[in-house]
Amino acid sequence: MHSLTLTQLTYIVALDKHRNFSLAAEACHVTQPTLSMQVQKLEEELGLILFDRSERPIAPTKIGARVIAQARNVLAEVERLSAIAEQATGEMKGVLRVGIISTLAPYLLPLVITPFAERYPRISLVFEEHVAEKITEYLRRDLLDVGLVATPVPESGIIEEPLFTEPFVGYVSRSHRLYAKKRITIDDLRPDQVWLMPEGHCFRDQVTLSLYGGSAPEWSERAVQFESGNLETLQRLVDRGYGMTVLPWLAVQGEGSSAPDQVREFEGETPGRTVRLIYAKALVKRHLVEAFARETLKSVAPVLPNGSILRQP
Repeated sequence: MHSLTLTQLTYIVALDKHRNFSLAAEACHVTQPTLSMQVQKLEEELGLILFDRSERPIAPTKIGARVIAQARNVLAEVERLSAIAEQATGEMKGVLRVGIISTLAPYLLPLVITPFAERYPRISLVFEEHVAEKITEYLRRDLLDVGLVATPVPESGIIEEPLFTEPFVGYVSRSHRLYAKKRITIDDLRPDQVWLMPEGHCFRDQVTLSLYGGSAPEWSERAVQFESGNLETLQRLVDRGYGMTVLPWLAVQGEGSSAPDQVREFEGETPGRTVRLIYAKALVKRHLVEAFARETLKSVAPVLPNGSILRQP
């Protein structure tokens, strides 16, 4: 009978995530020699090579990937036992790993972190910024517990819950022709005057879909070509007197977030995006995710327009 341990399974899962012995050891709070020795001991016990050390970064072997996938299942079931006990006693504690997209994180997290910590002091939140596709992948691999995204996720085994809608606004320079208008329309936008995220970025796709139903004008018709993966960079360009950009509602709320006189809401049917909570169907920490969803909605509701909340806090 193999004498493998849960600790060894934890180490190989961490090594698969980080693809580096030093980083995996740091994540597991052990020394690198300790982790390496335990991984090697497990390989000897199983009679299998789980990782190809000649690769840079290291990578699981074909059989190693199967063993690691099963190790995740075992660790998830062990965690489920603790979750069952916590739900039965009403105790709220543990670690919740949250993936969040970059165009939401800097604006939503400051609203949520403090109220959540005060309400649930025994729950540790760990946030990771990723694109939506990576968040979905990490949910499937049990490297994250829950994600916050703003695009639909048509993936089997992934549950999607709409939380709130976030309108888009125009952000115009003081020298721009639209600065004189109190509100703007979609028809006011000119491709040669709008700074956008790079081609393929989910926020660019959200703007295109929301404004034009997916068939955007030719955005590249401008003398100066510049695309940024950072909304704040686009804001600073506008602040310097160059053109305009389109921002999510939360990006222009709160002190220091923007120059209020440069924000223009849209007339008529307001373009925007739907922020969604996603998690694996076989979620272990459902009670922690529910607590996080409730507190997120309570925190964001006061700064969103009426009717934006899609689920009861």
